[in-house]
Amino acid sequence: MTGVLPSQTIETMLKNGEIRLDQPLVEGQVQPASLDLRLGKTAYRVRASFLAGEDKTVADRLTEFEMHQVDLSHGAVLEKGCVYVVPLMESLNLPAAVNAVANAKSSTGRLDLLTRTITDGGTEFDRIPAGYAGPLYAEICPRSFSVLVRPGMRLNQIRFRDGQSILSDEALQDLHADTPLVNGTPVIDDGLGFSVDLEPEKGTLVGYRAKPHTGVIDLDRIGEYDPAEYWEEVRSDNGQIILDPGAFYILVSREAVTIPPQYAAEMAPYLAMVGEFRVHYAGFFDPGFGFADAGGAGSRGVLEVRCHEAPFVLEHGQVVGRLVYEKMAELPEQLYGAGIASNYQGQGLKLSKHFKMPS
Repeated sequence: MTGVLPSQTIETMLKNGEIRLDQPLVEGQVQPASLDLRLGKTAYRVRASFLAGEDKTVADRLTEFEMHQVDLSHGAVLEKGCVYVVPLMESLNLPAAVNAVANAKSSTGRLDLLTRTITDGGTEFDRIPAGYAGPLYAEICPRSFSVLVRPGMRLNQIRFRDGQSILSDEALQDLHADTPLVNGTPVIDDGLGFSVDLEPEKGTLVGYRAKPHTGVIDLDRIGEYDPAEYWEEVRSDNGQIILDPGAFYILVSREAVTIPPQYAAEMAPYLAMVGEFRVHYAGFFDPGFGFADAGGAGSRGVLEVRCHEAPFVLEHGQVVGRLVYEKMAELPEQLYGAGIASNYQGQGLKLSKHFKMPS
């Protein structure tokens, strides 16, 4: 069957050498519809972001752009505003029919830690063609906070596909009629539209804005940082906010989203016609996200928003992006939030797992 490959197929690919490991697999690395990728021991500070390009290797391009190397073995800081390339512990030898797509993990995106996957011969970020055989690299650019990283940390993840089975708008309508995908009337147009919530049921807190000058965040420290040291609260009493150019915001969708077990979803990049901003750097939604039987009952989508050229007025209910649903090749043996560590099941407005929860 075509579609996104589930956890049990990923485990078979590991056994067959179609996914190769420099270090043994760790618990929780295989997710319902993806595999977490781990940082290797060396980060290369480079002058600029790059793609290998056809018939060229990332190693060859590093000789052009490398400034210096950073040993991550005992932990090292990746500085805000700098670009690094880190070889990953996983490499691929994909079957001819299997392609892959990568993306930043949720916690990575919520820290404004731009993380993309590059490959030998690659002409696109995060897209790996069918039959690819070779190494994987993470390109990392901390945008808001400097971060302390170590080998084995998992900043991005990869999803495998046998062909593609993206749902048409008609199929999405039928799926919503059978298993409601959002609470309310769906906006379906080249995917499932979602909008921003700027009129909370209680209070006026609608989001957070990253502070410009903060300390380092150690990515191994969970639930330890005071949000007030890194974030400014964003409040609204009129259903709108003005986004400042260059600023990074954490907001939340108005809709509570459900991903049924036999489907996966990806948040599509913003379209210029929506406004001069980008929403969501971390775009995978696993089977079972927001699904009642997996501890969900609808989960809001956290929006990672960066404004670009000019100040922009964002208003409550404004459609800011879309979810593209795709069939799983098989029902996964594990679901998001069902017996596995799923930090964001049933979420509302929420910072990354590194920050203390408000009391």
